[in-house]
Amino acid sequence: MRHLLLLLMLLLAPLTRAQELTLPTPEAGHANGGVEPAMVPMPRPALVVGEVATPRFRLLYTARSEGSARQLAGSIEPIRDAFVSVLGRDWPGVTEIRVGVGREEFEALALPGGAPPGWAVALAYPSHRIVLLNALTMAGPEGMVTLRHELAHVALGQLARGWPRWFQEGLAQNLTGENWSMTHYAALFRAVKQEKVFRFEHLHSAWPDLPSDVEIAYAQSAAFVAWLSAKYGPEGMGRLVDEVATGQPFEQAFGKAFKSSLWVEEMAWREGLAARYGWLPLTTSSSLLWLGMTGLVVAAYVRRRKQKEEHLAEMEERDVAEEAELRAALEAELAQQRALYPPPPQPVDGGNGADTPKQADALASEWNEPGEPLVTNGQEFEDDEEGVPRPPKPTVH
Repeated sequence: MRHLLLLLMLLLAPLTRAQELTLPTPEAGHANGGVEPAMVPMPRPALVVGEVATPRFRLLYTARSEGSARQLAGSIEPIRDAFVSVLGRDWPGVTEIRVGVGREEFEALALPGGAPPGWAVALAYPSHRIVLLNALTMAGPEGMVTLRHELAHVALGQLARGWPRWFQEGLAQNLTGENWSMTHYAALFRAVKQEKVFRFEHLHSAWPDLPSDVEIAYAQSAAFVAWLSAKYGPEGMGRLVDEVATGQPFEQAFGKAFKSSLWVEEMAWREGLAARYGWLPLTTSSSLLWLGMTGLVVAAYVRRRKQKEEHLAEMEERDVAEEAELRAALEAELAQQRALYPPPPQPVDGGNGADTPKQADALASEWNEPGEPLVTNGQEFEDDEEGVPRPPKPTVH
């Protein structure tokens, strides 16, 4: 998935490059290559209300940034230990970190004569071992990356002088993990494709002007420093620090530390760029394999879901058929019951059952005329001439 996003970025790059501006984007800043404030005693800013101390750091905070400073104090020592594991050396003394909230406090904590640029969200004074931080920036996802970046400049500034710009930026990005970003990979891909990789001697103190070229300069610096660190390890990087600390030119110190010249190492690094940042990695990388496996999993899921839906539809059809069969069986049984037990006959003339006794009485009176003896069960009864009432005629059922 990462490589597919990269391909999309590369396809859109020509469209967006025409809209690039030369204005700097908000990022960390430092006094690299510039003039820092004079090394004279300076009073603590009036905005500071307290401090938190660790073995190698002192965190100054304002009334609004106390919580952020105390939280940072719990994680800053391991960050410095990670630097030592890469550089092979630790810088001396206690580093001061000033934490404010918002742009106004951030600028108020700056050293006199060292106001931060308007685009900077953090600032390092390597010679003074001081870092300015905005607590609002630290709360974001890139907060710790910004802190590590500034500490990297403090470390190099304290360990030695005369570092080239490309080495400072490349080492800072390796210490912060920025060298693994998609932006860096895309920039190097574009540089290799366009054959626009800069010579490091041209990035010693100057930096490109166009944002697209700046991206390439950052990316290739990070990639080259990572290549050197992997090849020579902390021991080699420590020897380089020691040689540069003696005050000799960087390229001379480089040759003594690595037993090779900067030009030879740069040429060896360039030879592998096409294999690492060309089209081949996009087609042979393990990420593409994982992408293919992900596609297979998604396809299997869709197929399984479709089979499940078909099975549910089949079960529903079966239930409907069984219900219809059961209903037909019940109707057949009811028809059989009706055949065995027919209902009573209904009157032909449409009368109801309540008139039947009356009709039977009328028929009985017609059969037994007045004056004739009433025959009942073989016995004859004559009418009582003396007016004794005759018992009522029985109702014929």
